Amino acid sequence: MHDEVRKLIELFQFDRIPSEGTLYKRTYACQKQFDTGVASGTAMIGLYSRIPESSSKFHRLSRDETWHFYKGDPFKLYLLYQDGSSREVTMGTDILAGQCVQFIVPAGVWQAGSLLPGSEYALFGCTVTPGFTADCFEAAIADELIEKYPNQKDIILQHALSSTETRLPDGYEG
Repeated sequence: MHDEVRKLIELFQFDRIPSEGTLYKRTYACQKQFDTGVASGTAMIGLYSRIPESSSKFHRLSRDETWHFYKGDPFKLYLLYQDGSSREVTMGTDILAGQCVQFIVPAGVWQAGSLLPGSEYALFGCTVTPGFTADCFEAAIADELIEKYPNQKDIILQHALSSTETRLPDGYEG
């Protein structure tokens, strides 16, 4: 394990998101809540790493999610839009080369993320508004995505679930 990855894991005491795979730690939930009891916003810190393996399987949220790049190696976000189009976004600090330090994934867009080949780790954050709750999350089944996005089959197969569990456990607060 890369020494910096070990130190980050010790510092943040990351958990793993069920079904989806990312190492994460919730860092904030706004005290202001909607009438439904959902926080008006939440934030988390995430870690993609080669060892231990951490990446994001295809999933979507029913809320907008803002990604923030903090440290480490660039990584890709793979996005599948409801109109059938797709996009790849490289998160990193080389903004003059087209990398993004911040990117918003709109509600309903299928997303996955992983390190670029040869990379060790990436530390990032995500902010969700309204706040993240288990019921705003849905993981994707590869066959269903391939049917709608056949030209993205290779990416989908690389970042597909290994099970059919598409929902997070009840009460999960991520």
